[in-house]
Amino acid sequence: MPHGTVSQPTLRDLLTNPAWTDDDLGAPLPDDRHAISVCLPTWDAVLGYEEGRDKILKRLRCGYPRFFKHPLVERLFSTAADQLAVESERVVVFPHRAAAQRALRFVEKRTGAAARIVSFDGMQALIVPEAAAVVAMEYWRYTGEIVSSRQALDVLDGDGFWKYDTSELRARIANFGNYGAEDVFLYESGMSGVYAVHRGVTGMFAGKKTLQLDFPYVDVLKIQNYFGAGAVLLNESVGESFDEALKRIRQGEFAAVFCEVPSNPLLRSIDLKKVHQACRDGGVPLVVDDTISSVLNVDVARYADIVTTSLSKWISGKGDVLAGCVQLVKSSPFYDDLAEFFTDDCEDGSRLYAADAAVLDENSKGFPERMAPVNANALALVELLQAHPKVDKIWYPSLSTPEFYAQVMREGAGFGGLISFTVKNEKNSAKVFDALQISKGPSLGTDFSLACPYTLLAHYDELDWAAGCGVPAHLIRASIGQEPQQVILSAFQQALEFA
Repeated sequence: MPHGTVSQPTLRDLLTNPAWTDDDLGAPLPDDRHAISVCLPTWDAVLGYEEGRDKILKRLRCGYPRFFKHPLVERLFSTAADQLAVESERVVVFPHRAAAQRALRFVEKRTGAAARIVSFDGMQALIVPEAAAVVAMEYWRYTGEIVSSRQALDVLDGDGFWKYDTSELRARIANFGNYGAEDVFLYESGMSGVYAVHRGVTGMFAGKKTLQLDFPYVDVLKIQNYFGAGAVLLNESVGESFDEALKRIRQGEFAAVFCEVPSNPLLRSIDLKKVHQACRDGGVPLVVDDTISSVLNVDVARYADIVTTSLSKWISGKGDVLAGCVQLVKSSPFYDDLAEFFTDDCEDGSRLYAADAAVLDENSKGFPERMAPVNANALALVELLQAHPKVDKIWYPSLSTPEFYAQVMREGAGFGGLISFTVKNEKNSAKVFDALQISKGPSLGTDFSLACPYTLLAHYDELDWAAGCGVPAHLIRASIGQEPQQVILSAFQQALEFA
């Protein structure tokens, strides 16, 4: 049976016993060996994590896999280094040769250092000089082409790789959004899927930059900046600058247009109808990510050519598996070329490690039933925040550009479970966050509520730039779960007493 598929009765139930105190620092969220989030319970713990303080880092038992090497992955790297590396060399293990080759080219281009690739227990080891190891791990983080903790465990235990038929999983994901199962491609992470899309579209339109509409999740922009010909960012898709962007799209200037509907963390939606028409006029692919409020709430395929989704979030709901997918829209004029690319890039429709696919398969079965209480709980919390005298600004799809969210909102659906807000006295933000009695750590979309000071985690080295884009350093982001509604409202009401 795949690792992590059986819940142990002794594990902590975060729905009834959230991880929010100093004692919980470093605990896996959820309480599972393969958890993809970690408890950072205080504002100071987040700062300590970003600053690399030993007293914080030493207590972390896991972390978000692209940013933090899981202990099992760390052991895998060490084992590979012992077997393959010589003095002053470092090893980064990738799940397949294509990823290792791309990483090698990235390292050599960025550093000028020579690197090599060696087969290692069915995977590929990139061996780099010590000075280039940081850049190799940047590739790991930005692209998400990573080895999962389950895959690392199977190699370390000598169990061999799992085999798993993902056809039912792909069909289920396709059914959530009315795609064809053959048009759903599974990847090692949401970012790996985005990176595959970027490789596909920039290969079709070599030499052209991409356009990012509205403030995106951090590494979506990193991919566009570091690979291909670069990117143009339009931070806010309104007014004259938006009109100018539409003109440039119609002129066929870009390899593709990327956007998230709604966006993270500002929960804004763009005028997809206008963007879609401009893309058709200019012969430009439109790539839309629907992760934040989920495919059950929004149907972005009405306008997109390609849809990307982080399956780690709402569709999994458990926080114990990293995965992503790309969905192709059959009505797209680019469908044939894209289908050919993804069929070659994603053998048999899935690059997700088999044991992870099995866990995701089981988790995803409960997805439709989970979203209704999440939608209701989040909307109730928004109403509480709106009425609170110490809350300054709230970002939520029903408040942030609701007219554009309505273009893609499914009939009878809601606005999702993600909320961002600030308090009027920003000096008290840390006190509010520290007092908040819900689990606290990176990621979103779990059954249990989860909060973080998002800007500090995602943009710590570029806080001034983020603030200039309208994303303040004291912003608190909350992913609302399925706890009883009054429990959630009471937790925020009590925390806001410190505002």
